[in-house]
Amino acid sequence: MNTQNLPIKIGIVDDHNLFRKGLIKLIKLADKNNRYSILFEAENGNDLMEKIKKKMMPDILLMDIDMPGMDGYETVNWLQKYHPSISILVISMFESEKAILRMMRLKVKGYLSKNIKVEDMTNALEAIAEKGFYYTDKVANIMADELQKEEEANTTNIKPADTILKNISENEMKFIKLACTELTYQQIADKMSLSVKTIEGYRESLFQRFTVKNRVSLAMFAVRNGLVKA
Repeated sequence: MNTQNLPIKIGIVDDHNLFRKGLIKLIKLADKNNRYSILFEAENGNDLMEKIKKKMMPDILLMDIDMPGMDGYETVNWLQKYHPSISILVISMFESEKAILRMMRLKVKGYLSKNIKVEDMTNALEAIAEKGFYYTDKVANIMADELQKEEEANTTNIKPADTILKNISENEMKFIKLACTELTYQQIADKMSLSVKTIEGYRESLFQRFTVKNRVSLAMFAVRNGLVKA
């Protein structure tokens, strides 16, 4: 996401008007460098679709789950199908492991409780703008537990660490170490003097080889198997 010159456009989707206004106030309090612009407010997924049809395209979308007409799950499904470039930050009262995992599997970029403070909003928006994602300790722990369960369920398909090390090239090892930092894929490519396409090739190959689905899971797998230090 290019954040150098243009303002970062934000859309807010929640069926409670007072909460939407509260989010706008939090964003303004968090916006120390005038980086963010509120593009629109929407009451639910259907309302959001109408906004997007009018070419109102946000960079980051703050969205609830429990909404009438078209809820958060349906809305994220639609967005991932037709507008995957929009970064989705879920802000919901639903804090169950089931709800968080369901949204993580739908590839949202972050998940916050509605009991948020200014610093939470600041951290989330800055992380999504710079890194592309923001996972709180709670979300990261839930994802780590789920990954461990998946690994235990597929033990016969997972190679031991020594076998993995033998099959990893020097460049792949460099990529893994850099992927465990806050660098973007473009920055990793620049640091390794490689094209972004080559870096994406390493990523997809390692995702498949380690049976992981995203960068966070790759980092957790690498730490767990001693490929990088925590």
